[in-house]
Amino acid sequence: MSSSSSFRRAEGDTLPNGDVYVGNFDGLVPHGMGKYMWTDGSLYDGEWDKSKMTGRGMIQWPSGASYEGDFRGGFIDGTGTFKGVDGSVYKGSWRMNKKQGMGTMVYSNSDSYEGLWNEGLPDGYGKYTWAAGNIYIGSWKSGSMNGRGVMQWINGDTLDCNWLSGLAHGKGYCKYASGACYIGTWDRGVKDGHGIFYQPGSKIPCNLEVSECATDNDGTSASSSSNEKVKVGLLFLLQNLCNKWGLRRFFHRPRRISNGTTPIFVDDSGNHLPQDPPNKSLSSKEHLQNSDVHKDLVYEREYIQGVLISEQPKGKHSGMLDSGETQENTWQKQERGPMETIYKGHRSYFLMLNLQLGIRYTVGKITPVPLREVRSNDFGPRARIIMYFPCEGSQYTPPHCSVNFFWKDYCPMVFRNLREMFHIDAADYMMSICGGDSLKELSSPGKSGSIFYLSQDERFVIKTLRKSELKILLKMLPKYYNHVKAYDNTLITKFFGVHRITLKAGKKVRFVVMGNMFCTELRIHRKYDLKGSTQGRSTKKQKINENTTLKDLDLAHAFHVDKSWRQALFRQIALDSMFLESQSIIDYSMLLGIHFRAPNHLKTATSHQNTLESSGITSAMDCNVPLHCEDANSSKGFLLVAHEPGTTVGGSHIRGSMVRASEGGYEEVDLVLPDTGRFRVQLGVNMPARARKLLESTDAVEEYDVVLYLGIIDILQEYNTSKRVEHAVKSLKFDPLSISSVDPNLYSKRFVSFLERVFPEQD
Repeated sequence: MSSSSSFRRAEGDTLPNGDVYVGNFDGLVPHGMGKYMWTDGSLYDGEWDKSKMTGRGMIQWPSGASYEGDFRGGFIDGTGTFKGVDGSVYKGSWRMNKKQGMGTMVYSNSDSYEGLWNEGLPDGYGKYTWAAGNIYIGSWKSGSMNGRGVMQWINGDTLDCNWLSGLAHGKGYCKYASGACYIGTWDRGVKDGHGIFYQPGSKIPCNLEVSECATDNDGTSASSSSNEKVKVGLLFLLQNLCNKWGLRRFFHRPRRISNGTTPIFVDDSGNHLPQDPPNKSLSSKEHLQNSDVHKDLVYEREYIQGVLISEQPKGKHSGMLDSGETQENTWQKQERGPMETIYKGHRSYFLMLNLQLGIRYTVGKITPVPLREVRSNDFGPRARIIMYFPCEGSQYTPPHCSVNFFWKDYCPMVFRNLREMFHIDAADYMMSICGGDSLKELSSPGKSGSIFYLSQDERFVIKTLRKSELKILLKMLPKYYNHVKAYDNTLITKFFGVHRITLKAGKKVRFVVMGNMFCTELRIHRKYDLKGSTQGRSTKKQKINENTTLKDLDLAHAFHVDKSWRQALFRQIALDSMFLESQSIIDYSMLLGIHFRAPNHLKTATSHQNTLESSGITSAMDCNVPLHCEDANSSKGFLLVAHEPGTTVGGSHIRGSMVRASEGGYEEVDLVLPDTGRFRVQLGVNMPARARKLLESTDAVEEYDVVLYLGIIDILQEYNTSKRVEHAVKSLKFDPLSISSVDPNLYSKRFVSFLERVFPEQD
């Protein structure tokens, strides 16, 4: 700034709008040091650059709030301190008037947050400390706890878990003050599903103590081979935060975890922070009072929405393990989980990239073609798209970082119409499978040796096919298309694309893209694969975990659904099985997913238990209230209400009419699950039912409210010569009617007959 154009006013210069400026000018605009007073009483005192607040300065608002720090281009931008009218103080980074980057916030109620911010909200890694002393260290997103994190309550409870929208959600590891620990799954803040409980003093396998094993005493990453299996995200979290925030101290002595939920959401004001987690003790049910006698026992537990419904000893005392198998390696098998995200270096990484490139190419190529009815030549051998994808790219394909490959897409117009039929948008389809996220590989391939992949949003399942299965699918595709088009509510697997990748040396991998019938926000507690046969249709007890798909002989429940729904269900099952019989298909099965609902009276008891336990009073849960008691039968875990369009959560890639409830005057109904949501009820999707199980020891009936998901899968096996030979050989040793490989007509009748026993008519 030249001396000729810069000068200082001795008195305030009143502007035409009534504002007042005192300070340096450059020509006619504020430049340099100056003080600006707005007519509403706001005041800025600091540096200016060409009429813009830029540099260091201080601003005060009429409310009493103030900021002192960096400005840029007229915005709060840089580092500075904001003091709110409520007494809250933020020190840290800003961008465009919003908290952005690293910063510390002390709220008016003396809670504090130190960590990363984005768009004015905690986002990234951070530490939140409640005034009472409770602490959360971990990942945040848009102001709520999301991702991996550790919660420690002032009473010593510690939970290392995945979090979603401020609630524990996913796999978790909690450590109790008594020395006991529980490893299991949380759903929206409560225990849900299977878990392992270790008594105080029990030997806990090192690989289970995730957080303790992840760091050495100095907070650095451990180097033992078992720790290499720890989730990458948790290692990053612990390595970055342990030294700064003293995280390692959480795991050097026994802790205790409360069962209560801890929702939290933070905004600029900090005025709507949640109440502190309940300060309570474990019930005698958790401690099992005689811990000295049973301290070496490990217990398998199952929870439904926070209610403990079953518990049994695991290990040498229960006979649950084979003699040569230890508790440690059993849990290692279970902890591998049902799936893993494909990362760079994974065995399926290049295959995934090739698949995504090919689908993106063919869907993008076929989508602009005007929609029309399929023709006979759309099913023929010439209905193919073939393309070569070199790494360096070509006139038709983009360069890529995978290996060279040939791509073949089968019957693209047919599958395009099928996707349209199920209201799948082409852009959504590509984003789901080919977006920035990787696919997930299911860790337990089927008997056929096929490998399964899952899109990140879990809407689609991708399965590898044998050549014989591909031929059967293409052969039956015209009839399949007509069947699916004719029957909106078909339960048969939905196919959305068939592809082939040819790699170097001529290796061919064939894929089919299908709809995931378990794409729901509800937790699937049990999965069954039901064929109607009995030979070999049970699962060894020691191999069962929460990810196991059980079989016919493992099913101990019968499911009672609304009378009209049952009629519609078996009408469709009959139509679908007749179609499969006409195509000489066998070995198909009904995949049944069950979401259990805890009875409301037990949920109430669990909530009330918090108060009772804190007072040292034994709760109803400690009295072993049976789920088959009279009150349990009358307590509903869900509600059916009249359908209101636009208010329900629909299933993914679901079409067809809604089912009508006879008990509701044959009106269309919605399923309302307390604390969860409202769902659209359709055939095989979100179907409420009553599960009944006869208890052999007491002849009593155990009942639960459940939500069912079902569909017919594995429809690509013909009754060919090899299956006839298999039938003849097995018939020499087993009852011919009990084996899976039988004539299609017999298979269909047996299949329907078995399902009629699974879904009996109501008395």
